[in-house]
Amino acid sequence: MKTLTLAFRSLRNRRTTALLTLAAIAVSVALLLGVQKTRTAAREGFANTVSGVDLIVGARSGQLNLLLYSVFRVGDATANVSWETYQKVAGRSDVAWTIPLSLGDSHRGFRVLGTNLDYFRHYRFAGGRELTFKTGQPFADLYDTVLGAEVAQQLGYRLGDPIVIAHGLGKVSFANHEDKPFRVVGILARTGTPVDRTVHVSLEALTAIHIDWQSGMRALPGGRVDAETARTMALTPTSITAFMVGMENRVMTFGLQRAVNDYRQEALLAIIPGVALTQLWNLVGIADTALMIIAAFVVLAGLLGMLTAILTSLNERRREMAILRSVGAQPRHVFTLLITEAGLLATGGVAAGVALCYGLIAAARPLLERRFGIFLEPGGLTGYDMALLGAIILAALLMGALPAWRAYRNTLSDGLTLRV
Repeated sequence: MKTLTLAFRSLRNRRTTALLTLAAIAVSVALLLGVQKTRTAAREGFANTVSGVDLIVGARSGQLNLLLYSVFRVGDATANVSWETYQKVAGRSDVAWTIPLSLGDSHRGFRVLGTNLDYFRHYRFAGGRELTFKTGQPFADLYDTVLGAEVAQQLGYRLGDPIVIAHGLGKVSFANHEDKPFRVVGILARTGTPVDRTVHVSLEALTAIHIDWQSGMRALPGGRVDAETARTMALTPTSITAFMVGMENRVMTFGLQRAVNDYRQEALLAIIPGVALTQLWNLVGIADTALMIIAAFVVLAGLLGMLTAILTSLNERRREMAILRSVGAQPRHVFTLLITEAGLLATGGVAAGVALCYGLIAAARPLLERRFGIFLEPGGLTGYDMALLGAIILAALLMGALPAWRAYRNTLSDGLTLRV
């Protein structure tokens, strides 16, 4: 206890150097812990995005491309799936349910998804949780829309508000479907998935707003169809972007996957979401590991700074050590004193780093949710986090052993004969 008090007073006498060393360790610990929590949140976000879906079917391209545009709303399909093919697969006896997905339009930077009511019945996330409504209900009228939580929050929408869908993607569009506005009838509860950043409409609605468009261009004034006239027309889509499949028995999944991939009438690809997610994470994991290594080297740099500060101060403190020896302190007491100082600096730096990390998480959380869809839950320190922090303190103690050993070897006479 006396050694601890003495070490604390010694650091207080050199508070400028001690505070700078502590700050360097705190910043490096905050970076390491922040990277760890971000990578954990990203991994959980990937895993929780969709569950209970046995197959995703789309135009033949690649597993990751199909997964990204159908689940994460990233990128675009190389081609569409015909409505006839979709109905054939949906009508199979081994298929329990399907969810059609039609993408391509947007609203102020958010993707618009055309689907049907099966989406709200069967879509699951985070290990089987159902979609629930924060307020309102699913679309019933042709021009009804259901918003994800993030869309409603960022754009300030409430039930009954009108919205206009833009043709194509992008935050700014010069081709809007302003002649067929939609009305907000539902806002989904937050899910922490791309659902939160999606505007949902019916498949028939997407057909209606494009009924007078050809090759991406709106018809001339004489050939345009107004919103009410569109209601009376045949609005069954001719194609969709992709669809999700739930099997009656999961044992049959591979049989259907093979049948879809070998389908001769159309070039299709069926993927198992879990397999594609693993492939995606393995790809992203390379950058994830690189970030963790960089953060670890930053921590090492902080500890080396501590070691440098202690070593640099040794010559200035040789008389201090000699005086301690002269009043009865043994060499082991000097050794323990410097080890304790290193431990105090590391422990203080770790504590400050944890506080800094949680403060940065609180500040950056809205931006990460809005821009990247990463939902950081501060939570508590996990066992892995505690092991990392403990390893940092242990490394500091080991590094502190070097200056402690040098001080240990200084003799009493060496310290007393120094001139001031």
